[in-house]
Amino acid sequence: MPFIETKAKKEIREINGKPTVVITPECEITLKNLKTGQEYMSDAEADADVDNPETDTKREDISRSVKLTVEHLPLGGDSQL
Repeated sequence: MPFIETKAKKEIREINGKPTVVITPECEITLKNLKTGQEYMSDAEADADVDNPETDTKREDISRSVKLTVEHLPLGGDSQL
């Protein structure tokens, strides 16, 4: 089951004296053990499986998929924020 690492946001910051839109995309992570198919709900959970001497899970058995969702932003010289 995927988890959200960062939430989407849009803010205006002053950069080089000009108001600039800074976009942070939503970042959805899916961590999965390629051998067993087990999905992890956090990096810590996957690390714990790798570090557990009672499992044969290795770091290379863990797949990390990242899905970025960027908020719609109109483009062009006439765009209003």
